[in-house]
Amino acid sequence: MPQTDRIEIRAIRTVGVVGVLAEEQRRAQPIEVDLDIHLDLARAGRSDALADTLDYCGPIDVVRRVVAEEGHQLLERVGSRIIEEIFKDRGVTMVEVAVRKLRPPVTHDVATTGVRIRRRRSELGVLQREPVRAFLGLGSNLGDRRAALLFAIRGLEGVTRVSGCYETEPIGGPEGQGPYLNAVVELQTSADPFALLAACKRLEQAAGRVRAGRNGPRTLDIDILSYGDLDMRFPELTIPHPRMFERRFVLAPLAELAPELCPQDWDERLAPSSVRRVEDLPAWRPPGAASA
Repeated sequence: MPQTDRIEIRAIRTVGVVGVLAEEQRRAQPIEVDLDIHLDLARAGRSDALADTLDYCGPIDVVRRVVAEEGHQLLERVGSRIIEEIFKDRGVTMVEVAVRKLRPPVTHDVATTGVRIRRRRSELGVLQREPVRAFLGLGSNLGDRRAALLFAIRGLEGVTRVSGCYETEPIGGPEGQGPYLNAVVELQTSADPFALLAACKRLEQAAGRVRAGRNGPRTLDIDILSYGDLDMRFPELTIPHPRMFERRFVLAPLAELAPELCPQDWDERLAPSSVRRVEDLPAWRPPGAASA
């Protein structure tokens, strides 16, 4: 019998970059979301305990993160991502989400435009992704660079291998910057590319990164280099990374993990003088590895 109990959350408002038009990609716009989350509320009705139901703050934060941090072109994708994240709570049996633009870029007198999507847990297999092999580039040239790289590695889900560290002179940007410490990590991820990008941005922010101009110094930089065989180009994310094949500080550590992804002539073509291998990261161990 279908689950009829549900939690209703109405008019969650936040702002984010959502849209296809260049105008929509240049600035965030107001988005409104309604949620109907179906689950069995009988136990909470008897116990009066928050632990027996769903804390409203969880799905509200999901909406904020997906809209404000991920960046998508279609409302359909925004709604699907919200549903994917809410289904991580195993008690949820069905989710219905309505996503609306409050200032749609149309020439007619229209208050809102939006979509409404409903998914049952029985359809979850369609929503879940098979794990994908992805590679991320890490860099830091402020503060404790080694600690920053380890912070990123430990904060990423699904890391399987880590390259050695390479010290690199900064390219471009303000004068007087210190050298970077760079590495590449391999991971198995079920997150879609935009969700992975959002996770990387959250780690950068948590590490204290301040975005102050192009090629400026940073406590932590995380770039998605590749994501399976995916080839995609959006304003906020291009895969493979558009400059990875011209950067020795990317290809040298990447060649340790996946030489097949590197151009055959990269070692001769790219000057070696500005990049040198300095150390491994012994403080990191893959999941399940025995302690020393």
